[in-house]
Amino acid sequence: MAGENAEEERLSRLNKVYLAIISRYKEYIEEKENISVVELPTLITPKNPAVSAKVEELKSSLQEYSYDKDFSAAAKKAFDFVRDNVEDVVLPLQFWLMPEETLAFMMGDSFDKNVLLCSLLVGLGNHSSKVVVVIRGDARQTFVSYEANGKLHIMNLESGIREVESHEALVKQLNIDDDVVAYEFNDRTYVDIS
Repeated sequence: MAGENAEEERLSRLNKVYLAIISRYKEYIEEKENISVVELPTLITPKNPAVSAKVEELKSSLQEYSYDKDFSAAAKKAFDFVRDNVEDVVLPLQFWLMPEETLAFMMGDSFDKNVLLCSLLVGLGNHSSKVVVVIRGDARQTFVSYEANGKLHIMNLESGIREVESHEALVKQLNIDDDVVAYEFNDRTYVDIS
C-alpha cells in the first residue's frame, strides 16, 4: 500500500512538471498547432488502423453488417461509445487530437470527440457525415450530422440525437447571423455555412 501511494505521488508530481512545461511553451505550441480550414478534412481518418479496428468492432456487434440494414444501429452504437467512454477533458492550450489519439487516450475535448465520431460514421459507410462547428462569441458548439433515410440526423454528444428535415432547416435553427462563424467538414470537404 505504501508503495502504491509513493507511485501515485510520483505520478502526480510528474504531471505537474508536464503541465509547467506545457504552460511555459503554450504560445509556441498553439502557433505550431494551428490548422487551416483546408486542412480540417485531414482530421477525419476513417482508414486509420485504430479507427478501422473500432469500426469493425461496431460492425461485429451486429450480425453480418449491411449498410442499408444496420447503419442506423451502428451509428447509435458509435455515438454511445464516444459519449459514454471517451472522457471529456479541456487542455490548457489549443491542441488537436487525431481520432486514433482520442481512441488511445480515451479522452479529448468536444471537438476531438466529434472528429472521432465522424471518422467512425464515415468508416461505417456514411460519407455524408460531417463535423459541424458553430462559434458565437466565446461559445463553440460542435456536433456531427449525417444524411440517411431522407432526413438529416444530428448527433450532439451533450444533448442526444435528433432529426431535422433538411440541411437548410438545420441552418435556420442555428440562427446564423453576422456574429456567428459556422462551418462543416469531413474527410472530403470543408464548407463555410455562415
